[in-house]
Amino acid sequence: MSSLHPVVESVTAQVRERSRESRQRYLQCMQRTRDQDPPRRILSCGNLAHGYAACGESDKETIRLMQSAHIGIVNSYNDVISAHAPMVAYPDLIKEVAREMGSSAQVAGGVPAMCDGVTQGRTGMELSLFSRDVIAMATAVSLSHNMFDAVMCLGTCDKIVPGLMIGALQFGHLPVGFMPAGPMPSGIPNKEKANVRQRYAEGKATKEELLEAESSSYHAPGTCTFYGTANSNQVMMEMMGVQLPGCSFINPDHPLRPAMIRETTLRLIAAADTSSERHIPLLRMVTEESIVNALVGLLATGGSTNHTLHLVAMAKAAGIDLRWDDFDNLSRVVPLIARVYPNGDEDVNAFQRAGGMAYLMHELRNAGLVNENVVTLMGEGLETHEYEPSLDEQGRLEWREHIEESRWTEVLRPVAEPFDKEGGLRLVRGNIGEGIIKISAVKPKSRKTTASCIIFHEQSELKEAFEAGQLNRDFVAVVRFQGPKANGMPELHHLTPYLGVLQDRGYNVALLTDGRMSGASGKVPAAIHVTPEAVDGGPIARLRDGDVITIDADAGVVSVDVPEQELLAREPVRHQRANDTLGRGLFEAFRTHVSDANRGAGVF
Repeated sequence: MSSLHPVVESVTAQVRERSRESRQRYLQCMQRTRDQDPPRRILSCGNLAHGYAACGESDKETIRLMQSAHIGIVNSYNDVISAHAPMVAYPDLIKEVAREMGSSAQVAGGVPAMCDGVTQGRTGMELSLFSRDVIAMATAVSLSHNMFDAVMCLGTCDKIVPGLMIGALQFGHLPVGFMPAGPMPSGIPNKEKANVRQRYAEGKATKEELLEAESSSYHAPGTCTFYGTANSNQVMMEMMGVQLPGCSFINPDHPLRPAMIRETTLRLIAAADTSSERHIPLLRMVTEESIVNALVGLLATGGSTNHTLHLVAMAKAAGIDLRWDDFDNLSRVVPLIARVYPNGDEDVNAFQRAGGMAYLMHELRNAGLVNENVVTLMGEGLETHEYEPSLDEQGRLEWREHIEESRWTEVLRPVAEPFDKEGGLRLVRGNIGEGIIKISAVKPKSRKTTASCIIFHEQSELKEAFEAGQLNRDFVAVVRFQGPKANGMPELHHLTPYLGVLQDRGYNVALLTDGRMSGASGKVPAAIHVTPEAVDGGPIARLRDGDVITIDADAGVVSVDVPEQELLAREPVRHQRANDTLGRGLFEAFRTHVSDANRGAGVF
């Protein structure tokens, strides 16, 4: 194992130094919580009776004796989201394991979980980002009964895992484990699905053909198999140590999945013993070092741009000040060693077969790209995270095989022979503001675009212009008033097929927006999350049709070729839109109080 890379060491030190006061406040709050409100111990007889009234007599006796761990389960189950449908059965298994150990468990509460795939390009997507903070609050409400010595968070997808983590960090004095459902089996190749989408956008495929392709791709319980935000969540949770090694990409019906649930439950019970050396509260796992490790894992795999929001917000919840500069600085030294769609042709099941998280951790540790002074559910350090999980002859979970070589170098490569020398997330700045661009799937020749812009205020306007044949030229599409304060910052992935068709026709096209693009950001260069956003009168609101814009990912530049005085003299465009249908009216307070994208786009 190599010594820590100097840039990783420097970024970690910078994060630690700038977080000194806020982290200390957080730790003091957690200690005060532990001292003033120890779980169950201060509840009155009436409180306790209400809390276990629905339990069986055996569980009641276990809970009232307070001699063993009581686990609170926060569940995001519903059967609309394929990745969350399997979680219907998880609480019963957790309770069964707890009883075997003389402990107990209850479902503390449920949190809402929406699917960006269902709402993509639709009005409902405007609630998507805000659902993260609703989930955080729902997690806090679930745990507010103060009945629990440890917490099991059941969740997989985009905003759900970050929301669970933000909420759980309010209870950082307790041990917390995370459990996903894993990916569905592979369907039709993602590249084939993307081709059908583009042909449909061009009018060359029917709606029936498109629906058949989509249904053949998203076809079973489990996460979508492309490497978007949901699967990026899993990489980060393992890198932070709140999920057991190898837990992330086991299919829902694999025998290892219930074994992982069992083992996580056992480790939470052990970690809940405050008199033991194995006591591991969440605040010991989520630290400056582990947050940097999560970011390194994200970059090394070409993960979702959404985590330039979510990881910042999760870090903030732990009193840690993570910034876009940290993403940029680390991205330049962390090599891209995974190619998973949309950054490659294969899916996350192929990533798992190639060696998965065990091989990823092996390479990152050997290259000195991760902090070793961390604590995980497995204990101190990261060595056990280089081993693949398996079942012994008695069906018990063990970590036996040390993964030192990739089984599929088209999907996973050693650090010494990367797909790219850097991680592919870049910070871009200029007279338009600052934003993020993901280049891991963008060809080098497309990483710099200079062209006149066409302004759109709604996604539908770009679609209409495409269908009218008005976009057959080089241009930068400016889609503004899509930031968190304007409309909740919906993903704009619905634009991908149209821009992809134009790129395939040979046109030099790019996207500039104060909105999100999604975890599936692909081959079209997109400067996203632009801050200040248009509704705040940011420079993006001063752009006019025909302005020449440069997006240069390599140089870290996003700018408009307009003299500074002229740009400042322009009156920012105002755009009024309805935000009150399909539940959006309830979120006016969120839009009013949400922070800028570069601070996590949160309301806390």
